[in-house]
Amino acid sequence: MTVDPGSLTRLNKKILIVDDHPFIIQGYKNAITRYKPEQYEYSISEAKDCASAYDIIVNPDTPAFDIAFLDISMPTYEEKNIYSGEDLAKLLLQYMPNCKIILLTMFTEFLKIKTIIKNINPNGLIIKIDLTFDELLFAFDKIIKGHFYYSQSVLQMLDSQDHSIEIDLFDKQILFHLSKGTKAIDIPKYIPISLNAIEARKLNLKELLKLTGGTDFDLVREARKIGLLF
Repeated sequence: MTVDPGSLTRLNKKILIVDDHPFIIQGYKNAITRYKPEQYEYSISEAKDCASAYDIIVNPDTPAFDIAFLDISMPTYEEKNIYSGEDLAKLLLQYMPNCKIILLTMFTEFLKIKTIIKNINPNGLIIKIDLTFDELLFAFDKIIKGHFYYSQSVLQMLDSQDHSIEIDLFDKQILFHLSKGTKAIDIPKYIPISLNAIEARKLNLKELLKLTGGTDFDLVREARKIGLLF
């Protein structure tokens, strides 16, 4: 039997893809497997939500991943306090500290992007409006070679001199209800997220507004001061 000498030197790269849209997962797989097939072979694991991704990551039989593609927004796993791709990234870095993280998001608010970079410092950050087949291959090439990659929209936001603070709808609703005197424990009656998620968002808002140990009243006051709440 003849053995291809090149096949003996191919490096196996273990990849994790987490997204709640199967056709997106397939698109990522199509792009990845076309990257230097003569040099790499790929073992790809996939998950459709935070719960299935959690089970893969914490499983002691799971080999350490080299690269993980994580969507920011997907179905949560509240029992384990996993609410987003950001939480999965933190979990991955806890279990597999050498894994390179690529986060993909529809968020276009500067403050959210800044928070992701500060809290996760991902190897790659791509806003989905920038994503094409070639863009994904280019990002993969940069990251597999040990570089960082931010998509064009991320770079434009970071380079902009006008960094106005924006927050998402749930954060705005939390601030609104707090300003009306609603207790945090009662806010899940009005918006479809859990109390744990609300408390996590409150902490994040306080960090973004540079409030150390501030109360809900302080949070509302600072939000009003910079125009996040009227």
